[in-house]
Amino acid sequence: MNIGEAAKASGVSAKMIRHYESVGLFPEAERTESGYRQYTAKDVSTLRFVRQSRDLGFSIEQIRELLGLWQDRKRPSRQVRALAQAHIQELDEKLKELQSMKATLEHLVHCCHGDDRPDCPIIDSLSHETATPPADSRHSAGRTAGLQPGRARRRAS
Repeated sequence: MNIGEAAKASGVSAKMIRHYESVGLFPEAERTESGYRQYTAKDVSTLRFVRQSRDLGFSIEQIRELLGLWQDRKRPSRQVRALAQAHIQELDEKLKELQSMKATLEHLVHCCHGDDRPDCPIIDSLSHETATPPADSRHSAGRTAGLQPGRARRRAS
């Protein structure tokens, strides 16, 4: 099948298929005499594996490792489990960062009057050169100096 058919069958765009080939995650496809890429059912299965791995947030390097483990039928499952557990830890860290960003934004929104006045702690915070305010200068006339994700909430706990 051609790249468009492989893309449709796998759920991976043609552009991403070419990208995966260029970074060596996916082997370059065989080509017809006229230069068109040709893909097999096995290629489509591999592309689905890659897509599902990406859907779970695995990085290109992690997917490269997962592909190697998938293709090695004698692999111990503990290697796959360890890779997945490491990814869970990464996701937990990202989740903490996102929750921290949300807490900071919630605090800034709470401090903003949201009226016709021009003063705005959100804009003030975004305009500071540093993202880490000194501990004693966080609030100045109701404004938050600088941004550090979740800092306001973390200090309270």
